[in-house]
Parts: sequence; structure tokens; C-alpha cells
Amino acid sequence: MKEIIKKFAIFFLFLAIIAFIFSFFGTDSEESNEISIATLIQEINSDEVAKIEVQGNVLDITLKNEEHQTSKKETGEPLSDLLKNYDVSAEKIAAMDINVGEEANSGMLWTTILPFLIPGLFIIALIWFMMRQVQGVNNRAMTFGQSGAKVADRQKQKFTFNDVAGAKEAKEDLFEIVEFLKHPQKFIAIGAKIPKGVLLLGAPGTGKTLLARAVSGEAKGPFFHISGSEFVEMFVGVGASRVRDLFKKAKKSAPCIIFIDEIDAVGRQRGAGLGGSHDEREQTLNQILVEMDGFDNQTNIIVLAATNRPDVLDPALLRPGRFDRQVVIDLPDMKDRAAILGIHAKDKPLAKNVDLKVVAQRTPGFSGADLANLLNEAAIMTARDNKKIIEEETVLNAIERVLLGRERKSHILSEKEKKITAYHEAGHALVAHMLPNADPVHKVSIIARGRAAGYTISLPREDKKMQSYSDFIDSMAVLLGGYAAEKIFFGEVTTGASNDLKKITNLARQIVTQFGMDEKLGPRTFGQKEEMVFLGKEIHERRDYSEKTAEAIDQEISNYVGQALKTATKTISEEKDKMEKIVQMLIDKETIEKEAFEKLMS
Repeated sequence: MKEIIKKFAIFFLFLAIIAFIFSFFGTDSEESNEISIATLIQEINSDEVAKIEVQGNVLDITLKNEEHQTSKKETGEPLSDLLKNYDVSAEKIAAMDINVGEEANSGMLWTTILPFLIPGLFIIALIWFMMRQVQGVNNRAMTFGQSGAKVADRQKQKFTFNDVAGAKEAKEDLFEIVEFLKHPQKFIAIGAKIPKGVLLLGAPGTGKTLLARAVSGEAKGPFFHISGSEFVEMFVGVGASRVRDLFKKAKKSAPCIIFIDEIDAVGRQRGAGLGGSHDEREQTLNQILVEMDGFDNQTNIIVLAATNRPDVLDPALLRPGRFDRQVVIDLPDMKDRAAILGIHAKDKPLAKNVDLKVVAQRTPGFSGADLANLLNEAAIMTARDNKKIIEEETVLNAIERVLLGRERKSHILSEKEKKITAYHEAGHALVAHMLPNADPVHKVSIIARGRAAGYTISLPREDKKMQSYSDFIDSMAVLLGGYAAEKIFFGEVTTGASNDLKKITNLARQIVTQFGMDEKLGPRTFGQKEEMVFLGKEIHERRDYSEKTAEAIDQEISNYVGQALKTATKTISEEKDKMEKIVQMLIDKETIEKEAFEKLMS
């Protein structure tokens, strides 16, 4: 709309400029007085007229005193006849310089035509503009059902598997797909068929789209890429039409690869929505199923798709013949994190004391995207401080910024609040240090970051793929370390423990209802999450247990929380001397690093 208004404004301005310019045509640059014929005769008889120029019926008179005048005579009547009719003598006529020129029609022409020309041009331009807009709508209407898939430019696409760190098994699975496209006869000779589909599964940020880009760079054949949301429209049948058009284009370029990012946008389980079988999304999914493995399935097209929600995909989409291979991309371990950091650090001037292995050790649970963001934040902080080299301290501060947020040094606590925060964080740190199955403390601080007034960072000694019952029990005690410290030293608790209470309640519920670790309720799960596709994410839980069992679940959750509080209270009460040392150092220095904390505890 703004673009149309802008075009109209430019058009009107253009017409106004033309009208302004043409308004000067046909007008004299010098102003002159218009006199009557009788006055002209008197001036001639008085010998005041030096020159008369005749242009049609207009007389341009120049007096001897160089004054200019104009007059008009009848059209078609010669000036000589006019003067004779007024009894002007021949001597007077001979004494004047009379020039007869052609009639100037340009001023009259523009004056006559311009009032009709400008509206005519405006109407013609308006009709042309409207026809152009309608033609554009018609063109869009004709291409509405066509696929918007883009073909990767093989000349510009230089990104390969060598540019992706970690995910070794995933790269091997995908390299087989690329190898099949390059040398299909090697596989066909022993009866191997080309896989119909490869589904990339993994948490957000683990590199699914990055691996698809690497496949595009490695593959010699055409590579079509499109987002799952681009199929879905409010008009029924458009999504299915775009799927047909996409596969039609791909068949012309076969063998080739189609990459559908975020396929869960159209691949969700059918029958879960409000629209039934006539839902537009379900029609789009049905068309994808038919194209991948329908009646006509003799195509050399590999469908590569990515999602972080495999639990909501339709079972028909996951069966062999459609997505024959599912490639799981896990969060990187410490070795892979170091390799990923090395790739993202290539274009950044790191100081010599920056050890990427230490950074990798301090970032468990970080995805590849998180690690890229970490180094980017470090670079931003360095540039903000007008430095040229990224120091180790800046990188470590960037870790905390990604985890918790930026330091809020302007958030100044009162002496009482600072003391409460110090005891709260010291309680977390002390319990974490004393319990054998808790993660070691890496940093304790009472400087506000994000929403937290203080924080304690505990990191595992090594990456863990599984958690044991003992790990959970000690973790819950650590969560209540701050709560117990406030209760012991101040006799009451503050709102600072609210997030800890939320975390421990959720953890206790998972132990009872999901992990089957509770001795009383036994090795089983309770409740099934159900998601309404159109109404939101997991809006309700289908209970598969009785009210009596629900009461037992609540009781067990309370027991776990109560036991954790007892453990935390006992640990802090027995180690009050160490507690006071931690608090005093926090009040003095505000931050305690790992080495200083371990020295203090020893």
C-alpha cells in the first residue's frame, strides 16, 4: 500500500512540474502596456512611434523613448489599410519601421491543448497502472500453486562436511547418500536401492540445517531446499499442489535431493486437529506420502528432512519406504565442542592464553549454535571495550552471559539483601561441595545476572548421557541449599528461593512419574502427554491412574522434597565454619572462582 501511494505521489509531482513549465510558453519575458488603436494613431501622428512589428492581429509597438506597447487589430486586415482608414499620411507611415512577421501559434497551441492534454495523460497513466497491477495479480494467481523451492547454486556453495565439526556418525550416514548420487552403479550392482528419505532428528541448534548445507556442497546433482511452512496456505489444495509441483521439478532433474526444513509444520500426526480429513495440512501431508512412496515410486529422488519434534510426526511418514533412515544428531560432547569452537574461532583473534578445551569443559549441554553465539558474544564484548584481541576472561564471561544474562552492576543490593544473597549462594555451593554425587562448584557470585540476584555454577566432571538415582537425590539437596541456609541463619526464607523450589518440584515429579525410580510406586510411568495440534502445546495430560494413585504421587513428591531439605539443613549445620568463610569472601570479593573455592574448602 505504501509503495502504491509513493508511485501516485511521484506521478502527480511530475504532472505539476510539466504544467508549471508549460505555463510559461506563449508569454513574453518582458511586460508591455496594451493600448487601443486610437491611442496608437495619436502616437503616430505625434511622431512618437519608432517601430511596429506585426504578428497576426498583434501589434508590437516600440516608441522612440524605447518604451514597449502592444495593441490588437482585426484579423485579416492589413496594417496599411487600417492606418489609411484613420487618415494617417503616407509620410508618417514611411517614417516608421514596420515589420510584418508570421503569427506565433505556439502559445495559443499550448494554451488550447494543455488543459486537455494533462487530464488525458493522467487517465492513460492511471489505466496503465491499474492494468499492470491486475496483470501482476493474475500472474501470482497462476503461480499460486507452484512450489517456492530454491535450487542451491553449486558454483557458490562451497560448504562441505569438512566445515562441520562433530556429528561423526551423522556425517557418515549422509556421506553414503552423497556417494549414491555420485556413483549409483556401485550400489545398484549389488542390488542396493536408493533411500527414499533421510530424516535428521536433534535438538534445536545441533546442526541439522548445517549438515543439509554440507550435503548440498558435497552433492554433484541438483539440491532443492524449502521450508515445511511454505507448503501450508489458508486456501485448500494449495499445499498439495505445491508438493506436486516440487516433485515434478525434481523428477526432471533426477537424481537429486529435496531438503524440507522443519517438516513437522506439515508432517504432524493426522486426525489430531479440528479439521478432520479435509484439513489443508493433512492434504499436504497425504500428497507428500504419495509422492515419496505411492503407486508411481520409481524415482531417483532423495528427500532430506529435518525436525526437532519427531514425537509429533505421522507414523506413515516414518515407515521404511518413505524415511528409510533416521539420523540422530546429539548435543556435542566435550571433544566435539572443542572442535566446533575451533571452527568458529578461525576468524576471531583469540589471545594465546585462551584454551578452547577449557571452554568446552565449561559448556556441557551447549549446542553448536550456543557455542557460535558464545564466541560471538565474546567478540562483541571485546569490541565494546575497544580491544583488538579476545582474552580468556572475556570468553569465560561470555559463557555466563549466554547462560544467565548480562551482569547488572547497576542493580545495587542493600547491605541486608547482599548478606541474604551471600548466605543463599553459599548454601548452594557448600552442599554441592560436600555431597559426593553433586557436580563440582566452578563459580559462586552475588553479582546480579539476568533475573538472578546471585548464582552458583556447578558443572559435571565429564559429560553424562544418563543420570542415576543418587545423582538426582544430591541434586535436589543442592537446589534447597539456599533455602536451608536462609532458614538456618535468618529464621525465615525470601522469594529468592522460588525458582529453586520450582526446579526441585519438577525434578521430584519426574523421578516418580517418568523415570520409575520411586520404591513405593514402582517401575512404571504415570500420565501421558497429549498435544492438540491447533490449540497449543501439550495443553493437557491424560491420566492413566486413579485418584488414590494421584494422592500417592503427591505424597512421594513431598517426601523427596522434604528429604532433600533435611540433607541440606544437616550439611549446612555441621559445616557452619566453612559456610561463614564462603559468605565472608563473597561479601568482600563478590565472586569466588573454582580454584579459590577449593582452596577455601580445604
